Amino acid sequence: MAGRRRGAGIRAGTRTAAGGLAAALLVLSGCAGTTAPPDTTSRDIQRTLDARAAALLGRDADAYVAALDGGLRAAGRAEFANLADVPLSSWEYRLTGVQRSGGRATAEAELRYRIEGYDSAPVTSARVLELAERDGRWYVTADRAGRGGAEQLWQQGDVDAVRGARSLVLGVGQDRDLLRRIAADADRAVPAVSAAWPGRWASRVVVLVPGTLDAMGRLLGAPAAGYRGIAAVTTGEAGASGAVPADRVIVNPEAYAELGEFGRRIVLTHETTHVATRAATSEATPLWLSEGFADWAAYRGTGRTAAQAAPELARAVRAGSAPSRLPADEDFRFGTDGEALGRAYEGGWLACELIAERWGTRALTDFYRAAGEEGPAKALHDVLDTTPDAFTAAWSAYVRARLG
Repeated sequence: MAGRRRGAGIRAGTRTAAGGLAAALLVLSGCAGTTAPPDTTSRDIQRTLDARAAALLGRDADAYVAALDGGLRAAGRAEFANLADVPLSSWEYRLTGVQRSGGRATAEAELRYRIEGYDSAPVTSARVLELAERDGRWYVTADRAGRGGAEQLWQQGDVDAVRGARSLVLGVGQDRDLLRRIAADADRAVPAVSAAWPGRWASRVVVLVPGTLDAMGRLLGAPAAGYRGIAAVTTGEAGASGAVPADRVIVNPEAYAELGEFGRRIVLTHETTHVATRAATSEATPLWLSEGFADWAAYRGTGRTAAQAAPELARAVRAGSAPSRLPADEDFRFGTDGEALGRAYEGGWLACELIAERWGTRALTDFYRAAGEEGPAKALHDVLDTTPDAFTAAWSAYVRARLG
């Protein structure tokens, strides 16, 4: 029994030594411990997207569609042609995630672009790209909006560009005379905004004019019904860090067409004010302040009475329903009660009127900046030396005095 144990031990040791020798030989032959080659999928897809971006900026249609799958190339040529009048200074894709399954992949990316002479920071749009690999190269088979993204104007048709002195108007399916009138309205809005907002801003505005209300909704990535009766809105990332995010004023062609000259002036000055104040606007800024300030800038110097500028609130005051609280953010939702929405905007405007009248216009702009940095309650204390309750009471009395 003892001999068998020793023999077994000798045989085991022999196998161990032989195994070690075999491993050493395999290492020397370069065959042992092989690792999988590095996954270059993300890098290779990025190369495809970089080539596509370079082709667009270089106005090379053949190179632009070369990055696309054969079934997508006709649509790609149309998109390339639609962008011909858009003065782009940059266009790039930044991958944020890639999932590969065999010869196919899904990539999440940020499309980032700038319009020359207008954007100090890029517009960003989330995209989801489907790709297929053939012969070691990736081709885009589908390109759609990602989470939080929306359709782009050039995906709706041929973009017509009209340049104003301080504006660029980009339209699809619109009469060129209308685009010229909008550019003239925007040109008048810019200096009015600069007079109301002494802060630094680009002093230029880009206006998008889609063909229909439904097309407007697709640009905003939201149901179009919510914007029925709304003449224009402004896009942008409130409170973004770094450079000022690029804003676009988007016109609802159906509602805008119903406005007279004065109404168009108010609308575009209001929206352009949002562009100017974007860098000072954050999640902390209450909507009564951001929307009220935009109306304050728009009505400033027009000679309109309070009752003319705030008809819905005037009716409420005359009916004995003067407000006792400042408008809440939810009061500004589109697609709700139109009269209630009007009262919210008008209440915000009168709050800014009160600050400008009692504390001065400089205090109003200082308060706006402070509210974006530290919230309205602290800004009321630091800038206006008052409290939320005291300010609300003063505002309610002011509304009754101006509209009663």
